Amino acid sequence: MHELTLCEALLDLLDDEKARRGFRALRRLKLEIGRFGCIDPDALVYAFDVTTRDTWLDGAKIEVDRRPGRARCLDCGADVEVPDRLADCPRCGGRRLMPTGGDQMRLVEMEIVA
Repeated sequence: MHELTLCEALLDLLDDEKARRGFRALRRLKLEIGRFGCIDPDALVYAFDVTTRDTWLDGAKIEVDRRPGRARCLDCGADVEVPDRLADCPRCGGRRLMPTGGDQMRLVEMEIVA
């Protein structure tokens, strides 16, 4: 489960932010995860809950916003949103799509306790 590894990296980032900004606790965390990111949001939330037990992050909530995948159709040239990597172009029905976005994970918001 690579979500556990992602959580460990996220915890390191949060530890650094806590040291840099000097806040006491974190109430809520919001992440954006692209549909092409090969990350299971439920597994990530579970891994976050497990890895934060008995730490300064215990009880913090994590929210995941799934971002659409984006691709460029090599048949009609359109830049389109697609639900998965195997989808056809919603404009022309073409099957030759090149992914252009939707594989990132970004920390977009933190609710802290000063």
